[in-house]
Amino acid sequence: MIARALGIPAMRFNGLIGITVVGLLLLVAIFGPWLAPYDPLKLDLLARLKGPSAAHLLGADEFGRDMLSRLMYGARTSAWIAFATVLFAIVFGTFFGILAGFLRGWTDRLLMMVNDAMLAFPGLLLALGFMAVFGASRNGIIIALGIAYMPVAVRVVRGTVLSIREREYVEASRVMGNSGIVTMLRHVLPNCLAPIMVLATTMFGWVVLSESALSFLGLGVPPPAPSWGNMLSTGRPYINQAPHIIILPGLCISITLLGVNLLGDAVRDWLDPKMQD
Repeated sequence: MIARALGIPAMRFNGLIGITVVGLLLLVAIFGPWLAPYDPLKLDLLARLKGPSAAHLLGADEFGRDMLSRLMYGARTSAWIAFATVLFAIVFGTFFGILAGFLRGWTDRLLMMVNDAMLAFPGLLLALGFMAVFGASRNGIIIALGIAYMPVAVRVVRGTVLSIREREYVEASRVMGNSGIVTMLRHVLPNCLAPIMVLATTMFGWVVLSESALSFLGLGVPPPAPSWGNMLSTGRPYINQAPHIIILPGLCISITLLGVNLLGDAVRDWLDPKMQD
């Protein structure tokens, strides 16, 4: 409705909002250490649980640490984990998806049997199981979430490859004597990039939410390192005294998810001419 009132196509409006939110997230993630007014670990017991003020624009937490600084560093943590996790899931998911879809036969049956077994578990539950193995650390979260979300990428890429492998240009590549590897790299992989881009954009939001959930449960980035999830967790006992320490990280998570989803919709519409206004 807002887009219609402004005379802007919905696709372009969604993309503009999404790019703005994701751009701000990346800007804060990259330049957070220079933009943050305080050290996120610096204690100021005199400002404990204080609301927004001139000294602390967004207030202070239960230890008097500046909320704005901690939110900025939390954005850095969430963006890095989401980027690394999506890269992990997409790279390995694309590799196994192309192998399964292009080679078919026993390779397809074996890979999809394992993939379907992993898809039978909710992503967050699967990540919790892997976290028990890798431990609560930044690298552990990346590997655990990457493995948990990889089956989705395998399924999407395999489905795309199954439709592409019967095209004339793939058959022509075989007739010309090109090996399977050459055909996959030169003709199959480039035509899988559109769904992969849409999936990667959407998956970024899923990972931000999952990382926050793991940190909230105490299995993510260990305190005192700031993370939106562990800020929510440690602030729970003080929700009546200082609601801002719960509301602010929750808003950051919600706005990030909204922006990523709008950007994902815009990317999908842009790559699919049928969806354009």
